[in-house]
Amino acid sequence: MFSLRPRSDRDDDSLTGLVESVLDRRPYRYGDWFDLPMPLYVVHDDDTGDTFRVAVRDGAIELHVLPGTESSGLRAFYRRITDASETMWTVTRRTD
Repeated sequence: MFSLRPRSDRDDDSLTGLVESVLDRRPYRYGDWFDLPMPLYVVHDDDTGDTFRVAVRDGAIELHVLPGTESSGLRAFYRRITDASETMWTVTRRTD
């Protein structure tokens, strides 16, 4: 799991808006089919062919890697998030 945290504090609602503004553009197909207390999207990048989950919670955007997810899809999503925002981001990786 990768956590993208903005250097300037943003609430979950504004991060959700940022994520959805990026996902609404090509090359993504996504859905939020779960009834959870936080946004959780299954995302497919048509350009890279990668599928991964994106969650927003506790002031961070989380990228949950699925089997077969390549780094190119995660890098492309990160680049699009940073391009769409006016802040610097800190990325951390957690393995369980």
